[in-house]
Amino acid sequence: MNWSDIWVLYRRELRSAFRDRTIVMNGILVPVFMYPIMMWVMMTGLMFVLGQMDRESSRLVILDPPPEHSALLDTLGAQTNLEIQEDVISEDSAMVLLRAGDLDALVEFLPPTDESSALEDNFQVLIRYDRAVNRSSQASARVESAIADYRSEWLTQQATALGIPETDREQFRIVQDNVSTEEDIGTLLMGFMIPMFLVIMIAMGCLMPAIDSTAGERERSTWETLMTVSASRLSVVTAKYFYVATLGILAGVLNVVAMFASMGVIMGPLLMDLGESANAFQFSLPFLALPVMIVAAIALALFFAAAMMILAAFARTFKDGQAMVGPVFLLAMMPILMGEQTDQTLTPLTAAIPVANAAMMIRDAINGVFLWPLIAETLAVLLAMVTACLLIARVLLKTEDFILLSPDGRFSKFSKIFKSSSRSRLGRNSSEGLK
Repeated sequence: MNWSDIWVLYRRELRSAFRDRTIVMNGILVPVFMYPIMMWVMMTGLMFVLGQMDRESSRLVILDPPPEHSALLDTLGAQTNLEIQEDVISEDSAMVLLRAGDLDALVEFLPPTDESSALEDNFQVLIRYDRAVNRSSQASARVESAIADYRSEWLTQQATALGIPETDREQFRIVQDNVSTEEDIGTLLMGFMIPMFLVIMIAMGCLMPAIDSTAGERERSTWETLMTVSASRLSVVTAKYFYVATLGILAGVLNVVAMFASMGVIMGPLLMDLGESANAFQFSLPFLALPVMIVAAIALALFFAAAMMILAAFARTFKDGQAMVGPVFLLAMMPILMGEQTDQTLTPLTAAIPVANAAMMIRDAINGVFLWPLIAETLAVLLAMVTACLLIARVLLKTEDFILLSPDGRFSKFSKIFKSSSRSRLGRNSSEGLK
């Protein structure tokens, strides 16, 4: 393996990549613009939906309203988001309308239970609604909130009339105190979003280059020509491997930078619309988090590049290569769920699970938690996976059937190639031992 040849071929692959619109789009433009724009679209859509839901009036039917609590009916009628049906209908008719979606909630006043009947004019309310319909669930919440406020005021009036002091009415109270700071909330959001998007974007950044440098070369009939250059096969494939890993790292870093720069701009207006302060979130990273994230991104890119190139090399066309690389992309997404458990840190067990361990390591680094023995275990596991992929690639490169006549994505032929290569190597060792 000649490192000078690898450098020349590596630069050639990068120049070719930046001339390819597909690779530039998926490796550079998508990481920079896709997720910030997607976040903005999601937040804008969420605010639009919430606004539409707030403007919708809830259609109600009230049965047997108590005359002693006419103020409650006036309160419900004064709500701009509640529309009370004045037509007198039966309970059965109201239930038919509720199930048909022509009514959002049925409010029925009932006499108090035996335990609460001692208080004069006491009552209880039964709210029937359809939980499967958002509009009906919202109607139930609106009615419950209005009745709870009225009932609290009414009970206060009754207690005052009976001479019950406030200290006796309120036996205990629940007081909440949020001890988290703006930095803690910002760190929570970053720890949830950055590991997930970083892993996905590294995989996406490796996807197109890995397919194009293998199956794409076969489809263009340039693979065989490339194998005839003065550089060795190992040098050619090593240059391609470093090129794919470089684009994967570039995609991940660009995505994190774009996300970090846009989160405050996007989340600020959302918080203001929700009644929170625009400075409720503050995004900052510990100094040691950056090198840990860079090392994790490099290890992930090396793993994804090796695995995707091996699978894509079994395809004759770019389309077949996309189908072959699909399992690796699923592998990149599924374990991320384990890495998104924000109340847990790396353990010896989770550090042994590829991809998920890197996501958890990045999240811990964002939170300022650096478990160096487990970080070393995580990197060792990822590098072991990379080594295994490279050993498989080395066996394949020694097989002419694989270089010139692709197995066309069939793993049965791959296993035969691997077995025959192993047997031939054992045969040579045996013959050399006999000599």
